[in-house]
Amino acid sequence: MRYWWKLLAGFVFLTALSIAGYSRIGANGAQETQYQAVSSRDGFDGVIRQNVGQMITEGKQTFRFDTFGDEAFWGDTLHLHQAIEGATFGGVGQGVDPSTALAVGLKVDVDALPENLVQALREGTVNLHDPATTLALLKLNSVVGVTGSFNSNGSLRSMGIQCAFCHSTVDDSFAPGIGRRLDGWANRDLNVGAIVSLAPNLQPVVDLLNSTGGHLTVNDLKSVLATWGPGKFDAEVFLDGKALRPDGKSAATLIPPAFGLVGVNLHTWTGWGSVTHWNAFVANLEMHGKGTFFDPRLNDPMRFPIAATNGFGNVRNDPDLITSKLGPLQFYQLGIPAPKPRKGSFDEEAAERGKALFNGTARCATCHVPPLFTEPGWNMHTPSEIGVDDFQANRAPDKRYRTSPLKGLWTHQTGGFYHDGRFATLSDVVEHYNSFFVLGLGQQEKTALVEYLKSL
Repeated sequence: MRYWWKLLAGFVFLTALSIAGYSRIGANGAQETQYQAVSSRDGFDGVIRQNVGQMITEGKQTFRFDTFGDEAFWGDTLHLHQAIEGATFGGVGQGVDPSTALAVGLKVDVDALPENLVQALREGTVNLHDPATTLALLKLNSVVGVTGSFNSNGSLRSMGIQCAFCHSTVDDSFAPGIGRRLDGWANRDLNVGAIVSLAPNLQPVVDLLNSTGGHLTVNDLKSVLATWGPGKFDAEVFLDGKALRPDGKSAATLIPPAFGLVGVNLHTWTGWGSVTHWNAFVANLEMHGKGTFFDPRLNDPMRFPIAATNGFGNVRNDPDLITSKLGPLQFYQLGIPAPKPRKGSFDEEAAERGKALFNGTARCATCHVPPLFTEPGWNMHTPSEIGVDDFQANRAPDKRYRTSPLKGLWTHQTGGFYHDGRFATLSDVVEHYNSFFVLGLGQQEKTALVEYLKSL
């Protein structure tokens, strides 16, 4: 009889917990709320809704503003902040004024600016050729993807970058390069190579690239960075050291969009992994934040000599400033929808004809399966299957290219298409497949397909 009373008491206790919510002590000793009390009417659905809101809020904050501690690299090691502020304010060189910053693709969030500054910009009374104005914008946390840390005298102490540095832009609603944030949009104006080249101390990067016995100089590195151009970045060069393609062209790839990824399996040009894998990869190995990253595929000294030599397949930092943020960051990114094209930006009648071709004789939907516009499942293909060379594919573990989702394609036409921008226009892409698969499409059909692609 006592046994049944114990069971009943346990049941009552658990029921009380489920209704009132409960707390636990986290690993850091702080009390963490497992979930807040919800009414009996909401039940666990209320907990889910609450969690959704919290994850979106935390993920957006991380995406827009978290440096993961990478100031230790960009500021403390490379001293990039000194080049930004210039000698007048305790740095080096002429400094970076707003006109120069905008010219290399940096963006300004107009919503972060006080009204008096907005008005002054409208009246043309703000000096956009003075590095002091850049420092003022950094103090307002208005430069998208860049955070400055300041000394008490107003000089820059250090600086770091965020996810938004490459994967956000603005709508130019105020002026070119100044407007409201567009998270997830690829910043195809951003000249990462030119920005990195400004750093006064590039020797640590040279040492990394030479860690397998190379003889690269700082000037050599600057020459490589100059080949990237706007909207491109070479993440793999710090793994395999291959700065140039066999044909002598840059090995850098286009910055991809970070929207419209929900339901999509792999999230890079060559399918390295999921959203959260690539976030961890970039935060640790490319942004040089302080966290944990594990990918034993990088231990292969033949394919990834620099990564293997430097232990990039198993990175550990204490404290870990990245791992706890990967969940909310992924959640926020998956919540960013692909933007719809503007009214009048494509021929609607032609797009309808193109849709029929896309799903029919042009065979596009075989791989770009609607509504994901990539394959549900393992969305990867060998280079020979799509009629392109294997250079970039061979720099990735599976030696394949991902079927890129097509929604929002209209937003990233600058810089070309495919992983490296080899096709300047959508017409070039259609012509490639028409020829490679011997589709026999006429000019009007190819034009209709392009209009449909612009409509997605």
